[in-house]
Amino acid sequence: MQDDISGWNEWDAAFNSIEELSSPSELHGILTGIICVTQAPSTQEWEAILDTLQISVLSEEALRLLTEEAEDIASAIHDDELDYLPMLPDDQHLLAERVQALADWCAGVVLGFGLASGHIRQDEAEWIEHLQDVAAVEFTEDDADEAGEEGFNEIYEFVRLIPVSLSTGRKKVAVSETALLKGTALTQKNANVVEMFTPHRPS
Repeated sequence: MQDDISGWNEWDAAFNSIEELSSPSELHGILTGIICVTQAPSTQEWEAILDTLQISVLSEEALRLLTEEAEDIASAIHDDELDYLPMLPDDQHLLAERVQALADWCAGVVLGFGLASGHIRQDEAEWIEHLQDVAAVEFTEDDADEAGEEGFNEIYEFVRLIPVSLSTGRKKVAVSETALLKGTALTQKNANVVEMFTPHRPS
């Protein structure tokens, strides 16, 4: 039921077949990372962004969902209620699935933020490192207990608000003014930026 309320079922159905991504949660993280820096992109801009990321063309309905979710994210990360939530499966799913989804989401935030921004403010390096650390988490069978659930919830509550911190005080720019749509994402300068923000995923 919570999956229906959160929108996970619809999100998962729309994006779980994208081969270029680890999971739909990674895509939500990418959206979030981009929105920390930019104004919410239009549908046409999302098409161009996906092309830059070398993600296959999406259906009209999937693009609509993507655009609407980005607008919701933009509102949530500026809301004083601090009610922004990553798009993850609910607690009816196995802990291993939720841990992997959270790791994918963190990786997506790092990637989206790095591609859209190209720079970090002095106080942001630590937040990026926290996301990278969670993106590298590996689940083991020994973690599937009450202590594992508590640990997951603690990490989740911590990292879910990092995008709010990354967004706060940052003047949002049009996505057309970023490397994502300027055609410069693969220049050496921006290649270094991408490398800087690459999550520490396990090999």
